Amino acid sequence: MAEPGRVAKGAAEPVLADAIVVGAGPGGSAAARHLADRGLDVVLLEKTRFPREKVCGDGLTPRATRQLIRLGIDTSAESGWLRNKGLRIYGGGTDPFEMPWPELTDFPSYGLVRPRADFDDLLAKHAVAGGAHLYMETAVTGPILDERTDRIVGVTTKDGREFRAPFVVAADGNSARLAIGMGIQRRPDRPMGVAVRTYYRSPRHDDEWLESWLELWDGAPNQSSLLPGYGWIFGMGDGTCNVGLGILNTSPAFGKVDYKDLLLRWLANTPPEWGFTDPANQIGTVQGAALPMAFNRQPIYTRGLLLVGDAGGMVNPFNGEGIAYAMETAELAADAIAEAHYRGAGTTSAERALAGYEAAVKAELGGYYRLGTIFVKLIGHPKIMHLCTTYGLPRKTLMRFVHKLLANLTDKRDGDVMDRVINAMTRIAPSA
Repeated sequence: MAEPGRVAKGAAEPVLADAIVVGAGPGGSAAARHLADRGLDVVLLEKTRFPREKVCGDGLTPRATRQLIRLGIDTSAESGWLRNKGLRIYGGGTDPFEMPWPELTDFPSYGLVRPRADFDDLLAKHAVAGGAHLYMETAVTGPILDERTDRIVGVTTKDGREFRAPFVVAADGNSARLAIGMGIQRRPDRPMGVAVRTYYRSPRHDDEWLESWLELWDGAPNQSSLLPGYGWIFGMGDGTCNVGLGILNTSPAFGKVDYKDLLLRWLANTPPEWGFTDPANQIGTVQGAALPMAFNRQPIYTRGLLLVGDAGGMVNPFNGEGIAYAMETAELAADAIAEAHYRGAGTTSAERALAGYEAAVKAELGGYYRLGTIFVKLIGHPKIMHLCTTYGLPRKTLMRFVHKLLANLTDKRDGDVMDRVINAMTRIAPSA
């Protein structure tokens, strides 16, 4: 076994473990740490070397913050985290208004901001500190299948190595190489988004609120054309802001527009003192990434392989959030694998435990994501979004309800009336 964090190249014999996790993003590192905490010998494979950059808004809601706390990670300012109070929302031709994160039993009342390059490195190190064995610069090329059972029993890597284990977690992102290798195809009936972002030097870098722009204008608001999609501005606390926009495939403009141009056209009409209209303040290039939503790759468990996060298309269709759900499903996957491991790999009882992973994920998120698929069909059209913001944003009680719904922040047992209504809606809706 390689030393944690080091690469063992040229090994003639397969590396054996209790479980393999492919991809050391938030979902993969969380899965590896949870598995190690449950006493399993776990290998974590990452195709790049840390630190490395990922396209992301860098903002975390209380839902993601809860998962960090469950991992035992210190989320204080002293540990390098920038906390935020909630959302500042723009749209509907009104002045922006602030929606604090709700005070709940199930979730903390603050969100976080941290650059992905640092965030992912921290989580991978946390997994190693818990006992996981990290192999960097180890690109997985495909599954190893048992010829008799057609189950996955390991993976091969680009440099010719083999890693073998009875349980494999695919946390390899939207590329979903392992899932495709196992014949799991993307579902075209599920929403897909694209996000683009870049960084700017800005005096607004230490804002205590995440900013969400529900309408993007290419000129003066209500006096110009609406652009497709939604935008964000997240202060990073280091002199810079992460600015970006997302667009859904329910929009007629999806795949037909220059996303970089859309971003720059929107930012060109922000107040000059913010710094986003001056190209000299831009740091780096505009980069983009796909947002696979609402379980757009299924089944999320089959023949020893468990899909986590973007590999299973688990981005929230309501708000484009992916990190929280990658980490949540990582914990559920670890629970199922640990149960199967201790019941005895290969037994019927172990297989039932593994199948329980998909049941648990669908029970937690299936109805909510089904509602989200309806939501994205509406907001994909700028004119419909304009009507919703014009008539909805001035109604504070309605917006508190929408805020809880979009962020998926409710108490399951002791919630208020809004919580009970949202929870009932997700229970009634058929699973995505």
